[in-house]
Formats: sequence, C-alpha cells, structure tokens
Amino acid sequence: MSKAVLVTGGSAGAGFAVAKLMASQGHRVAVTGRSAETGAAAGQVLDALSPGSFFVQGDAVDAAQGAAAVAEAARRLGGLDVLVSAGAQTPLGPLPFEQMTPAQIEEGFRIRVMGRILPVHAAIPFLRQSGHGAVVLLTTDAARHPTPGESVIGASGAAIILLTKSLARELTRDKIRVNAVALTITSNTVGWERMFANPQFGNELFAKAVTRFPSGRAPKAEEVAEAVAFLAGDGAGQITGQTLSVNGGLSFGGW
Repeated sequence: MSKAVLVTGGSAGAGFAVAKLMASQGHRVAVTGRSAETGAAAGQVLDALSPGSFFVQGDAVDAAQGAAAVAEAARRLGGLDVLVSAGAQTPLGPLPFEQMTPAQIEEGFRIRVMGRILPVHAAIPFLRQSGHGAVVLLTTDAARHPTPGESVIGASGAAIILLTKSLARELTRDKIRVNAVALTITSNTVGWERMFANPQFGNELFAKAVTRFPSGRAPKAEEVAEAVAFLAGDGAGQITGQTLSVNGGLSFGGW
C-alpha cells in the first residue's frame, strides 16, 4: 500500500538514499532541507521515481520554519503516514572534546538533537490522523560505543536513542510506532565526507576503522535506507522503541 512519507533532511546523504528507496517502492515522498538548489534537484529525482513527490525548503533546527515545512508537506501529500528524521549535521567533523570551543559544543547538541526531534514534534498530529503512523530517527553507533573525537556526536545520538524509547511508549495509544537506525562510518553520506576532512585527526582514526569491517568495507547509505524502509513498513508493525544498528559487524552490544 502506498504511504505518504516525509524525510526531513532528505535532500542529501542517507536521508536522500531513504527517500529514493521509498519513492522507488511506490510511496509518495516529500523531503525537506535548507538548500533550495540541492532540494530542487532531489525533488526532481524523486518525482521521476514516484510522481507527486517533491521538496519543501525548511531548516529543521528552526522550530517555526521546520513545523511549517512539515505542515506543508502533509498538506500536499494529503496526510502523513511515515516520518523519517534525518539530516541535522554540523559543519564540524569528529574532534577531541578538549579542542572544541564551548560554542561548537553547544551547536553540536542543538543541531544534532533539536534538528532530529523538532520534526517529530511537528508531525505527531498528522501521524495520529493516519491511524498507523511510523517514525524512524537516524542516530549514530557512537551513542552506544564511545569513540575518540565523537563525544558530542555520541552524547547527542544517545539522546535520540532514549527519546525513541520514550516516544514509543507515549505514542503507542495513538498507534504511532517509533524506532531508530544507528549508523556507523557510512559511505555516500555527508558525515563520511566530513569525517575525513580533518587530516590531523579524522583521517588517521577513521581510516583505520574502515579496515576493520568484517565485510571488508563500510556500509553504504543505500543499505541504511533498506533498514529504515523496513522499520517504516507494515512488516515491522510489531516493532517499536528499538534502535537497529547498521554497522557491518564493526561493533556489537550497546544499549
């Protein structure tokens, strides 16, 4: 059955991979993002895959702007069945905590946490009307396994994991499922590019990590999209409050 899907932060990276997969499955997909140029190009690709799919410009970190984008997407889609909260990346890549400025620390939490949860807050009334709503938030395995240079990234991701559990409990009465997908080092994403942008730190640390995947390579954004699409679909109707790691066996356990 075709669903009305909104992917916030879905004009690039893992979010765009999710949007493309779900559009190719016949769902009507809207994506949001800050860049009008990038978003327009993404919208054209999605419309070709599933006619009626489109882009709405909006910054998810700005509560009013983000809520307006969610409402506009729901209006044009004729409702909302699925919200995938992606994007919300900071310009700064991995960096040791001591080397971060207080402003960078604050920005990291503000963008990575608020940029992921504000769209959920705005989407709840529309998902409730669906009668079978689903939310999937993207987070990070750094939230489960402490990683040098990712203290703020991991801590903000941990907030998303706990919020996933809390919202799943709160929203079960509204028949809204809430799950998360945790990424590790993932190719074809904005985070991948930023991860290797700092030759003094990122390249050295994460280049070693890439060689440790049992499969011999890092997961791809398209493989993350498969996990998201499953959790958003009817086949996951009895799954809520869970965080699924797509990490190629790089790490195990966690919470």
